[in-house]
Amino acid sequence: MPLEFQTTDIRGQAILLGTGTSVGIPSIGCGCEVCRSIDPRDTRTRCSVLLGLPEGNLLIDTPPDLRQQFLREKVGIAHAVLFTHEHADHIFGLDDVRLFPFYLGHPVPLYCEEVVEQRIRLSFSYAFSDREQTHRGAVPSLEFRRIGLDPFDILGQRIIPIRLKHGPNFEVLGFRIGNFAYCTDTNGIPDESLALMEGLDVLVLDALRPRPHVTHFSLDEAIAVAERLRPRRTLFTHISHDLGHAATNATLPPGMELGYDGVKIPLT
Repeated sequence: MPLEFQTTDIRGQAILLGTGTSVGIPSIGCGCEVCRSIDPRDTRTRCSVLLGLPEGNLLIDTPPDLRQQFLREKVGIAHAVLFTHEHADHIFGLDDVRLFPFYLGHPVPLYCEEVVEQRIRLSFSYAFSDREQTHRGAVPSLEFRRIGLDPFDILGQRIIPIRLKHGPNFEVLGFRIGNFAYCTDTNGIPDESLALMEGLDVLVLDALRPRPHVTHFSLDEAIAVAERLRPRRTLFTHISHDLGHAATNATLPPGMELGYDGVKIPLT
């Protein structure tokens, strides 16, 4: 039988659990102004978002900071996990979902592309071993559900995958959920993908730093995408220590802002 658990009801909203670049902010050993900032919005864990959907909580990506993110927001569970891609800062917190099957009464469903499944099976091989486990919960109980570019349903919500470029030789997925779109880890959005993001209320978009980067949008490049799509609200994510929260927000066009860990966004 599933165990009882304590959780916060987040139906109808998204929470940006993490908004930082792959090394997190503050970065180890760095003494820059942003890494030493006392503004809590400048403390950025690795990127993820939790969506309160009609039939449960959908987690997008499992970063290394996942445990701290769930405890900080007092969110007890994710009912399913959806992955954008297989880079370490987006999957290496997967072991933290080990408690969820106790609450759910079944394995945690993982929605991802084949290449992501292959990386997870390799990186977390102990979770898929035929060796008899010493005790229940010793390894995460997981169940893969393959996705591609066709729309699909999770927890009572239609999800539209959005193909994105993450550098010259790597592809990832963004997702549209109603009039909310989440597009982290990208520096290129094909025209056919832009067409899937017309008429948004909220766009969450990669904006790493002021100067260009080979795999991420710069702030100016992200602003240009937002100006083309014209969502009602744009929040930037995957932010490095080159962008201080308050100082950067003071320079952004109306309707655009840096996201921060814990910001709650209504879903429409």
